[in-house]
Amino acid sequence: MSSSEPLGTFSVRPLDPSPARPGHRSDAELVHEWVTHPRSSFWMMEDARLEDVEREYTGIAAHPHHDAFIGLHDGRPAFLMERYDPTEVELKGLYEAEPGDVGMHFLVAPPETPVHGFTRAVITTVMETLFADPDVRRVVVEPDVTNTAVQALNEAVGFEVVREITKPEKQALLSTCTREQFAAATTGEDR
Repeated sequence: MSSSEPLGTFSVRPLDPSPARPGHRSDAELVHEWVTHPRSSFWMMEDARLEDVEREYTGIAAHPHHDAFIGLHDGRPAFLMERYDPTEVELKGLYEAEPGDVGMHFLVAPPETPVHGFTRAVITTVMETLFADPDVRRVVVEPDVTNTAVQALNEAVGFEVVREITKPEKQALLSTCTREQFAAATTGEDR
């Protein structure tokens, strides 16, 4: 999936958890750099070692209900995206699932120079990628209750807060966004 935004071209590809080849950085090395950066504290991996990230994403690659992707901006790695079945991963037993639900996480790589609107373009790309699957009817997320920045982004693309939930690692705001809510928030009309 690829989309063109005023800020350039955004696309996603499957994350490859394999070790680095000589002369190339592995996806795990990229992700390790991103998740351990102080700006990524809500990812809860700030003390992770490279081996921890490799193990985590090898597990995700093998999981039947969880996928990870590297997001590209003009062909260069710029963000991480995870897609999961919320009835099997993350939210199992914590909410009232509906047919066509998909869970999502995303993380923008710490920028060298911040670009206005970049993170919104990333979340828009993530949502477009998820809704490209005709079976997906609603995206479900569970951001930390104190992560006001991502809550604002979620609202900007159509998410509505359902309620606060308690997860083992955090208090979270269960939020959902239907295909129609996303279209209305991003184009002003239903798709």
